[in-house]
Amino acid sequence: MDLRKLKTLIDLVSESNVSELEITEAEGKVRIVKAAPMQVAHAPVLAAPVVHAVAPLPSNALTPTAAAPAAAVVAPAPAEAGHTVKSPMVGTFYRSSSPGAKAFVEVGDAIKAGETVCIIEAMKILNEIEADTSGTVVQILCENGQAVEYGQPLFVIE
Repeated sequence: MDLRKLKTLIDLVSESNVSELEITEAEGKVRIVKAAPMQVAHAPVLAAPVVHAVAPLPSNALTPTAAAPAAAVVAPAPAEAGHTVKSPMVGTFYRSSSPGAKAFVEVGDAIKAGETVCIIEAMKILNEIEADTSGTVVQILCENGQAVEYGQPLFVIE
């Protein structure tokens, strides 16, 4: 398989919804797999598909395109003083029950243990997250619509 044909196939896979392509010809077999971008803070993400070739290729045959930095939001570290409310699950953080509605809590609000402070959507299910202590909200560590991880700090309560 010539280099131009191989480059054309790689470009087609990159620009399409196809995630994997395998072609067998008399000269050999080529398998092109599109790598899913990783969401890791401060790590490069490959923009080109991963190519596994059975037949040897010239060393200059494939050069990866410029790597793009991962788009990850890093929350500020919680304050030393106070209690941190952490996410009990992976999902999407929402400050209110619906778009345009008033937020459950704002900085400076006095809350009681068991009061809903936010919603985390996981697998199309809206989960109300409750404060596990009473106090005053001193810091909100996530943006509305932000993806959150298990154990990620959400609020600081004093």
